Amino acid sequence: MCPEQDLLNKSSGRGLARLFNALRWSLAGFGSALRHEEAFRQELALSLLLTPVALWLGDGGIERALLIGSLLVVLITELLNTAVESVVDRIGPDLHALSKRAKDIGSAAVFLSLVNVAATWGLVLLG
Repeated sequence: MCPEQDLLNKSSGRGLARLFNALRWSLAGFGSALRHEEAFRQELALSLLLTPVALWLGDGGIERALLIGSLLVVLITELLNTAVESVVDRIGPDLHALSKRAKDIGSAAVFLSLVNVAATWGLVLLG
């Protein structure tokens, strides 16, 4: 049984046990994205490089939050896109218009999150 399957078979628990399990599952998700998703690794590397730049260039807490927050949106969107792609791939390898639509829409969401980074950084730093 794979580690992901093992996690699916366990109950979430209650109270602190539930929080601990949720943390474990989240970390498993990060690990899976790091192992299997080149785009996530690239976007994470870019975010890690730009976060100190955002802290340095941002004038005050709000600007820093906007700059860093826009980077986090990219990572969140990429994780959700990866989840959609994984579910579609799980259904089967057959080409289907709805599978293509789901993957294309997920890709469009990632693209818009990257446009958001460019717009946010441009407006904050040039405005």
